[in-house]
Amino acid sequence: MTESVKAILECKALAKSFDEGPEKLEVLKGLNLVVGPSERLAVVGSSGSGKTTLLQLLAGLDRPSSGEIRVCGHDLSTMKEARQNELRNRHLGFVYQFHHLLPEFTALENVSMPLLLRKKIPIRQIKERAERLLEAVGLLARAKHKPAELSGGERQRVAIARALVAEPDLVFMDEPTGNLDPNTAEKVHGLMATLSREFKTSFIVVTHDMNLARQMDRVFRLESGRLIMDS
Repeated sequence: MTESVKAILECKALAKSFDEGPEKLEVLKGLNLVVGPSERLAVVGSSGSGKTTLLQLLAGLDRPSSGEIRVCGHDLSTMKEARQNELRNRHLGFVYQFHHLLPEFTALENVSMPLLLRKKIPIRQIKERAERLLEAVGLLARAKHKPAELSGGERQRVAIARALVAEPDLVFMDEPTGNLDPNTAEKVHGLMATLSREFKTSFIVVTHDMNLARQMDRVFRLESGRLIMDS
């Protein structure tokens, strides 16, 4: 976890456009955003408003047309791809609407994967940390089960544990409760709040779920390419 950087994420004058024939489609227009430690933000907006594009830019998975993005004090625009990958592995976590768990591996192995990629952490330490996260999401008893043997809510909780196992400073979530029933979604809402307090992790959540959005510290609406604070 990064202790000395006040802003976990900061973007300035962020813009993204696409060429559509002779015209240019402006998806994002000069966005400014600062996310602090342990802060939870929601971004809402209609389909096609650019929410997922924004998430991809902030995570360094796509390049902006202009503007600056800094993660834990590091400027993404000046980094080579290998350095960006290293930064994502060390500082960022990801949870998607579809869990993207590896079907041939158990829940424990899926959660362990981000740490196994670092190659310098002892296997025993990785196992202990993965088990601690599975316990935090209430699934330690299901550690040896593969994704096909888990319910939709359980798979999504495994994905959350995987996102947090490397103790990231910031977790991006793209419609994390979109495929869950209301009861399971509510459990995930509470789990996010608990894990944010326990692990001091910041969250940026893109969602259509207003129940989830209202539980965040701040809510932004993405309209006409601009972020507007939602009242």
